[in-house]
Formats: sequence, structure tokens, C-alpha cells
Amino acid sequence: MLGGEHDFFFISTALLPARGSPEERRMIEFSRVSLKYAATQTLALDDLSLTIRKGEFVYLVGHSGAGKSSFMNIILKRALPTGGEVRVAGQPLSHYRGRRTPQLRRHIGTIFQDNLLLDHLSAYDNVAFALRVTGVPGREWPGRVTAALRTVGLEHKQRTLPVQLSLGEQQRVAIARAIVSDPPLLLADEPTGNLDPDNSREVLRVLQQVNLRGTTVVVATHARDLVETFRHRTLTLRRGRLVRDDALGGYAL
Repeated sequence: MLGGEHDFFFISTALLPARGSPEERRMIEFSRVSLKYAATQTLALDDLSLTIRKGEFVYLVGHSGAGKSSFMNIILKRALPTGGEVRVAGQPLSHYRGRRTPQLRRHIGTIFQDNLLLDHLSAYDNVAFALRVTGVPGREWPGRVTAALRTVGLEHKQRTLPVQLSLGEQQRVAIARAIVSDPPLLLADEPTGNLDPDNSREVLRVLQQVNLRGTTVVVATHARDLVETFRHRTLTLRRGRLVRDDALGGYAL
């Protein structure tokens, strides 16, 4: 078990195949969720309702300001909804307040457009850092870190510094860091935004491999070519509302 007896709701079930009742198969549920930023009075999400099932690979697409990042910020409790209810793996997100918020975040892998690697640390140490901050015993690091780097195809570059890696390789190290704790949910916000087409495709292939292991993967992206090439369920947001849900994928903006 990764935490205490009541630490986190993902531990016992989330890595299993999505089976059981419809409620048990849900990873993310937004029910009439709204989000208004007080400083600007901007309505980022407007009565948004959607469900993402355990084990799914889902794209979140939409123009800048459509609500993609706000959707992820709510799940990570970086923003609080001003209306509606959010559940993650069946539990109300409101359950995770104060000191419980880090428990939530420790079990959600995150990847961003900027890889945020520590320049003075090797690929191995960047990935191991995620285990250090979550209190995983040091004896477990070598096996976990090597396995994560192997998943992203960089086991042979464990001792390489970020500056010696291509941008695509750096982003793959960031993916390894995000998955080293075997999170049941992975959120990727514009993970290919700084990459050329070849490296972008490689990152998508890696994310698909992660998904095949049972991890629910949600990718917010503007990259039409990737959405069309690597087809998965695609949710289209416009002005904070869900305007299209394509089970077979496709970019319809």
C-alpha cells in the first residue's frame, strides 16, 4: 500500500481493469461544474458535465481559453469550482482539504509543456526526486526509476544531464518522473507544445504505452495532427462548455 489505511481512494482499485458498476468504472466525474476567476470575473468553466472512465485515453481539445487547463487545475485542487460537484475515482474532491490535498496530488501524475527538469540532476536523479518528495524508501528507487526510464525508452541515458538531451528526450524524462510512482491517473497539459513533429509523435507513443498498463491518461492539446493520427476519445471544449464528445476521436474545431 502506498499510504495509510485511509490515505487515498485509488490504491485498491484504480489499476484494475474497469469493471463492476458504472460508478466503480468512473475515474473523473464533473457534474454541472462552473469556475469563475474572481480577479478577472472570467467564467472558465460553465455548467460542465462529463465522465472519464478508468483506463481511458482521452484528449481534451479547444482553442486557448476553452477551459482545458482549468479542468486540470480543478482536479489538482489548484482551483476550486464555484458550482457543481467533482468526483475522482468515486470520491468527492471536496473530501481532500488542507493536509489531504498533497495525498491527492501524489497519486496523480502530471506533465506540462515545460518539462521542469532540474538542470543539475541526471535523468535518473530527476525521476528519483519524485520518489524522494513522496517518502518512498531509498531501497526502492533503483528498480522503480530504471523501470520508468525503460518505459520511455531512456534506460541507457540514466546518468545524462538534461542539457545533454534533446527536447523530446527531456519530455520523456518528465513522463518517467510522472509515472515512477505508478499513478492511476496521468494529466498531460500540452505535453508536445515545445516539440517538433517527430518528437511529438514519440511522446504520444509513450503516453499510449503508459495507458496500456492501465493508467487513465488525459491529454490537453492543440495538436490536430496528433489527435487525428493517434485516435482516442476526444472531448471538445468551447468557452468552458463541452460541445462535442467523439468516441472514435477526431479534431472538430
